[in-house]
Amino acid sequence: MGKPLKVGIIGCGAIIAQYLTNFRRLDAIELVAVADLDPARAQAVADDYDGVRALTVDELIAADDVDLVLNLTIPAAHAEVALKAIAAGKSVYGEKPLAATTGEARQVLEAARAAGVAVGCAPDTVLGTGIQTARKAIDDGLIGSPISATATMVTPGHERWHPNPDFYYQPGGGPLLDMGPYYVSALVSLLGPVVSVTGAASHTRTQRTIGSGPREGEVIPVNFDSHVTGILVHANGALSTLVMSFDAVKTRSSNIEIHGERGSLVVPDPNHFAGDVELFTLGDDSWTTLPVSAGYVDSGRGFGIADLAATPEGEEPRAGGRLAYHALEVMESVLESARTGAMVPIQSTVPRPEPVPLTASPDDARVQEVSA
Repeated sequence: MGKPLKVGIIGCGAIIAQYLTNFRRLDAIELVAVADLDPARAQAVADDYDGVRALTVDELIAADDVDLVLNLTIPAAHAEVALKAIAAGKSVYGEKPLAATTGEARQVLEAARAAGVAVGCAPDTVLGTGIQTARKAIDDGLIGSPISATATMVTPGHERWHPNPDFYYQPGGGPLLDMGPYYVSALVSLLGPVVSVTGAASHTRTQRTIGSGPREGEVIPVNFDSHVTGILVHANGALSTLVMSFDAVKTRSSNIEIHGERGSLVVPDPNHFAGDVELFTLGDDSWTTLPVSAGYVDSGRGFGIADLAATPEGEEPRAGGRLAYHALEVMESVLESARTGAMVPIQSTVPRPEPVPLTASPDDARVQEVSA
């Protein structure tokens, strides 16, 4: 705290653009280096961002002026890159998921604990005004004791727009592992940790046809379930029903709804940082849109890193590794239950992350907390 966190990025694919945009307006972060397996991509970023140099991956991990490595590599490489950075004494923050498996994710958390460095992980959408306003409404008792939630993500498949969609239909892909981190992280932030899950899964097609790009018209195999339903039992007794699909065409369901004994909330898309929160309580005639009351205003990807930078040493950042690990275990366990037909207990737990007061930046939020 008190000085910028010096960040190096490994992986200069499409997602980096959103981080770069927000880094330019976050005083808590100073981008110093980038690396990619394709040196030209790293050099292009360095050429467009003052004060940033393009390095090899090994050079970036060894660099003395890099405090934290932002890991934007493919999921299969998340653990390998994180472990190398931790071994070099760096804190790490990764795109979702924390690792390809909970076994690999556990190694990352254990290594970081032994090295005394911090671990953060996307999605940091849970820190925006959408999820945080909904959380404040729940914490303020506007719906009474939470009873249940529904979370729905429906799309007919990424092959319609993605030029290389093969991964989504192979083991390690699918709608739950792809989009589930947003929804599960939001549900845990809103309702608390999960203690057990039950799941079912299917896929209606054995092939998909790529709809755009240089491979348009190419047929690819489907070797992984593309429609998943899960029931999550939260520690507070609330039950969440999760539907993640690459098979269904469209839905009119809210992304997330939370139901309590006295009212219900419509929660905005957890893949976004903002959005309207709607409330309906007993005796109302219509839904009411709640005023924005919590969260980082006008936030975006990278705010989770700024929050980590403002987190006192020894405390868990709001978009922390423990939350990411818990969400990954929940998703893996839903798929395990779908395979076995049995309920699966969740071994990990995590406290609900600290709420985010309505503020413009992580530094301001921590000042408010200290003052309170």
